[in-house]
Amino acid sequence: MSDLHSPPAAVPAGSATGRSNLASRVASALVLAPLAIAIAYVGGWPFILFWAVAAVGIFWEWTTLVAGTAGRFVFFAGAGPLVIATVLAGLHRPLAATLIIAVGAVGAAAFAPTRQRPWIAVGVIYAGATLLGPVVLRTDAEWGFVAVMLLFAVVWATDVFAYFVGRAVGGPKLWAQVSPNKTWSGAVAGIVAATLAAVALAGTMTRTSLFAIAAVAIFLSIAAQLGDLFESAVKRRFGAKDAGQLIPGHGGLMDRLDGFLFAAAAAALFGSMRENMEAAARGLLAW
Repeated sequence: MSDLHSPPAAVPAGSATGRSNLASRVASALVLAPLAIAIAYVGGWPFILFWAVAAVGIFWEWTTLVAGTAGRFVFFAGAGPLVIATVLAGLHRPLAATLIIAVGAVGAAAFAPTRQRPWIAVGVIYAGATLLGPVVLRTDAEWGFVAVMLLFAVVWATDVFAYFVGRAVGGPKLWAQVSPNKTWSGAVAGIVAATLAAVALAGTMTRTSLFAIAAVAIFLSIAAQLGDLFESAVKRRFGAKDAGQLIPGHGGLMDRLDGFLFAAAAAALFGSMRENMEAAARGLLAW
């Protein structure tokens, strides 16, 4: 989820630049959203490889942000475990994939300068969550596709309504020191919209407790917004406006997926705790 609660202070919402930026975001979303849904529907290796590419791309952006061009060797040290984890996830060994990412975080950090080691370790785990969160959920043959769709609905509804309501209503800032454009009005609107979207989706695709789904949606919407704030804090720490320039209007992969990967990781962890890693989607949705 990108920094959408309101436009950057330097670019007025009504300006030509602001309108152009919004148009770029909409155009990018119209391309990426159907692609993500189609790959989620197909599942299997196409889905796993899609998120593996996203994970490696995010780790590239992270190392560039943290270490600049000097971090290229560190990137390969961290990308290796992500590739191995991809293979293990495809072989239905999510626990082994998780352990490889944890070990890879320590290993990649060992190649970094001392002051950057904690950041590199966190970066491997951050990228690993991009891979394992959605993949663990989609592995469940019965509930996996619905779980991923619910995740999309929650994150996208949170993102869109937080942006428009935050811009229209304004009010107290959510965390001004980290992201001065985010407001409490946007955050609450995002949670409400996410809850309604999740309940509507679950009501058409599953037979489960809609009250429980509403609670899950609130939990995931908050997780998505925490992911957004976390990425904003990292960018502020390293003096960057965007993590990259890959996606027009959105910046980099980190800018686009920050909220999603936090929500996906939270959903996979919660579902695994209720059931197990092979049935995480059931654990998330079956009430």
